[in-house]
Amino acid sequence: MTTPPAHIEIDGVPAADPGLLATLMSGYGHFTAMQVRDGRVKGLSLHLERLDRSTRELFGRGLDGDRVRALAVGALEKAGRRDASLRVYAYPDVRVAVTVAEPAPDGPGAPQRLTTAEYWRPAPHIKHLGGFGQSYHREAAARAGFDEALLTSPYGEIAEGAITNIAFWDGTSVVWPSAPCLEGITMALLEPRLGSVRRPVTLADLPGFRAAFVTNSRTIAPVTAIDETVFAVDEDLMERVYAAYASVEGEVLRPGA
Repeated sequence: MTTPPAHIEIDGVPAADPGLLATLMSGYGHFTAMQVRDGRVKGLSLHLERLDRSTRELFGRGLDGDRVRALAVGALEKAGRRDASLRVYAYPDVRVAVTVAEPAPDGPGAPQRLTTAEYWRPAPHIKHLGGFGQSYHREAAARAGFDEALLTSPYGEIAEGAITNIAFWDGTSVVWPSAPCLEGITMALLEPRLGSVRRPVTLADLPGFRAAFVTNSRTIAPVTAIDETVFAVDEDLMERVYAAYASVEGEVLRPGA
């Protein structure tokens, strides 16, 4: 079971009703998830751009970045944290909720085993709420002894993980599947720094790759298997991926700083 956030705010006010979070999280909206370290966030401008873009698409109004930053800083201060896992949720009428929880461990993630599931998310370009399909397939993967579900089309084209992006290494290039997916912030930061390419990737292509890895806001981890296809952990590749991410400077979260 997921550990509940240590601190929750809605429009800058601490949420006293423990049932309120469940009500809000089951509704129509979107969010972004980030890691805060010493008051800084890698890719902060990308997070703010995505929040504003999705708010305009879903609600017909923008979401001011300085408002988000002020609410986030206020929540961190009330929670007494400068390092945290922080989420910002946007709801109809552009109500904003912020959650503050324990930071994810720094450093490389543990190797992951994936199993495929025939499912593509609706409106995959939006990090939207109500991802029942993703959760269903991810929980099924966990019950079967896997770490993550890999989402594919009925024809075997690979899109993304249930809560991750996936990339493959062919010995020359890092390849991100070109199927519709949520382009995560970690993916967006790594893609130009790794000389990456995008192209269709199918299940039939898997034996031709030498390695694979997944990314999200909490981890970058090598993939050791996708169903029956086994991958070796390419230490040189992973060192390059980790170094590329480490080279990204965090942006100051506090507005006006």
